[in-house]
Amino acid sequence: MKNILVLSIVLSLCMIGCKEEKKTEAAPMVSNQMKEVMAIHDEVMPKMGKVGRLVGKLKPMVDTTAQGKRYEKAMKDLQNANTSMMKWMQDFGDQFDSDEIMNGKELSEQKKLLLNVEEENIKVVKQQIESSITNAEALLDEK
Repeated sequence: MKNILVLSIVLSLCMIGCKEEKKTEAAPMVSNQMKEVMAIHDEVMPKMGKVGRLVGKLKPMVDTTAQGKRYEKAMKDLQNANTSMMKWMQDFGDQFDSDEIMNGKELSEQKKLLLNVEEENIKVVKQQIESSITNAEALLDEK
């Protein structure tokens, strides 16, 4: 009888442990995706200083000539990329709290779907920033 009680307790503890393992196994997947999203942000964010410097170089070159209009377009592309990054950060911060972003707090199903959307959005922002920098630098190198 005593052995049956001990065996029951051991089995109960094993079952509880298995349930907890399943919960912790699901969280890292979301946490990894959050890390990936933040890694893209962290890769692009340092480039924002370059965006500002390039805008500063292009601004005095803008005029009504064909070349001046090219400078203006490159400048506006940089400014739009900057605006996109700022908007993405604002929207992201409005949708996720710091525990979800920094501490791997488990996300609801709705927030998991939002994270998928935000991952795609930050990839678009990254491409916009990188291409606007590349185009502006190429234009300035022609000079």
